[in-house]
Amino acid sequence: MIEVIGALFRWLQLASNMILIGGCVFLAIAVRANTALDSPWLARLNRVLPWLSVTLLVGLVGLLATTTAQATGVAENAWRPGAWLDLLQKTRIGLIWMVRAGLALLVFGVALYVRFSSWARWQYVLYATVAALTLAAGSLASHSAADELSVTSVLPYALHTVLASVWFGGLPAFLTVLFTATHGRARKEPEQSSIQTLNQFSKMALPVMIAVVATGIIVTYRMVDTSYASLAATSWGWLLNTKLLLLSVILVIAARARLVWLPALNQPEDVAEASGRTLRKWVTLEVLLASALVLAATLLSNAVPGKHTVIEDWPYPFRFSIDATWGGIGMMIGAGIGITLLILAVGAVALGRSKRWETKWRIAIPAILVVGALVAALPPLGTQAFPETYRKTPVPFDTISVANGAALFSANCVPCHGPQAKGNGVLAKTFPIPPVDLLTEPHTAKHTAGDFFHWLTHGIPGTGMPAFVDKLSEDDRWDLVNFLHATSRGYQARLINPYVAPNQPYMAPQNFSYSAHDGTSGTLKDFRRKKAILLVLFSWPESQTRLSQLRQADAALRTADTVILAVPLNDLKPQDLAAITSGIPFPVTMQGASEIARSYSLFRRTLSNPDLAGEGTTPKHMELLIDRYGYLRARWIPTVDGSGWTDIAELMRQIEQLNKEKEIRPPPDDHVH
Repeated sequence: MIEVIGALFRWLQLASNMILIGGCVFLAIAVRANTALDSPWLARLNRVLPWLSVTLLVGLVGLLATTTAQATGVAENAWRPGAWLDLLQKTRIGLIWMVRAGLALLVFGVALYVRFSSWARWQYVLYATVAALTLAAGSLASHSAADELSVTSVLPYALHTVLASVWFGGLPAFLTVLFTATHGRARKEPEQSSIQTLNQFSKMALPVMIAVVATGIIVTYRMVDTSYASLAATSWGWLLNTKLLLLSVILVIAARARLVWLPALNQPEDVAEASGRTLRKWVTLEVLLASALVLAATLLSNAVPGKHTVIEDWPYPFRFSIDATWGGIGMMIGAGIGITLLILAVGAVALGRSKRWETKWRIAIPAILVVGALVAALPPLGTQAFPETYRKTPVPFDTISVANGAALFSANCVPCHGPQAKGNGVLAKTFPIPPVDLLTEPHTAKHTAGDFFHWLTHGIPGTGMPAFVDKLSEDDRWDLVNFLHATSRGYQARLINPYVAPNQPYMAPQNFSYSAHDGTSGTLKDFRRKKAILLVLFSWPESQTRLSQLRQADAALRTADTVILAVPLNDLKPQDLAAITSGIPFPVTMQGASEIARSYSLFRRTLSNPDLAGEGTTPKHMELLIDRYGYLRARWIPTVDGSGWTDIAELMRQIEQLNKEKEIRPPPDDHVH
């Protein structure tokens, strides 16, 4: 019950704040013409403004009460000022509320000043500005601010709400003037001035709504996952879809009013009266839809964003995916037909306007073409889906998981899939449908992690793929999924060489934890946005000369914001460890070394040595250069690439290239998808 009351108070304060902003902007437009000062509706709107300010304050107080009850989990705290004070003093949301309440009180003061003074445009501009600051302050408590409290994350949300207020908040004032100017109208100067105000507001609304849509796209993009799944299978997604549907209807009404009904008000009396009746009816509907849209936005702001929602069960037996269907002849034909029909739909809109088609044909023909485009393009993009398809992996993509997955693969999957998951196991030819090649074919790109988890759990009917639900734990199955992703990425790494490809961070290696001989410990993620990593996978004594060279180059590398981290590929005897670490200035990993070695050895493949036969062979020495954002950018294998980085100057040139680059992509995700 408290959640419902809280949503109503949140809607009340948001709606009143938006109407204050939009109403003041509308009045600022109106008083530009001196004749508008004599209009009765102007006095009526001025009387309403202080009451809207009071409504805003009431909504904020109610929001504080319900938030306190929800935050503490005690419903009775909604009526205890002491609990309110505790929330205000000890939480960030309480601080934000105090800022908003202070600004709301200032709004009320400005409202009283404007109410009992002469009407001037600057007063309404001031009023709208203070009300906009009150609304913008609320963005500090939004989902955008919760993810990252920065100007770039908060500003788009603040602009989106303030700009939306300029239009939606101005609609009640627009409707008030419309009824006054057109209901039983006679041709008088005041009505003409009012109609001029309506036209000016309508002209301003177009660029404002373009900005609202643009900022809305930015905000939404940050709140959704990399797929469309959160839009189709979460409450947040359905609220967003509802909001977009309402916005679409409102935009259609607004466009029709701007292009047809408003211009008709200046036509002969009978045409103007008919247009006025139509306009009043549709703008009334627009105001109601705008109220519903604000309610949807209120509920949306209180719902868990799509990217944070766990989709445990995908409700549909299919999904749409370009990655999974790209290259198929049906997909290419369907996409071509769909694009052609969409182009024809745009052409039909332009042709209908230029040839002045009847309204029904101007709507029907493009609509039919768009529906035809969807019918042609969507089915070929469809692929099979399962309840687990969009389930997020609970197990991080790290070396411990990959190493465990490798061991599980060796114990359970090699007879069918082969030692390197190429689908060439000894039993592969005994199945009616041979096992797929999970190494060189892009199956991990075409299917989600949840798809693989489903197949590991339930098997694949009609093939030799068994179900492992009773044999492997849930975490073990996710470890296998991580191993398959690491294997696929390892094959893709054959394109990497000792030279950094400028501005192309595409290979995301798995995270790892380590403890070193010198007592240091940490994870690969600890170095992000700080240092580049030269990860040295070495064997002893084969790598003795190279380690000695790196010991001498360590100071220069540190000056270039690069840290050496050495990982042994073989088990070290105590005397070997002592010989290696004697006087060495960089950490040599001890705990976690075997998992790192086993997992990162998957990056051994090169174009000249794809290493596809048998179980594969790990080089005795391999060095990987990981940039400060967490991406694998270069790799040197002495037995394949020759002298390469033995020339420290050449290695420094590659590091210099990395240091020139700014953040091109966000750091890799902790989980596969």
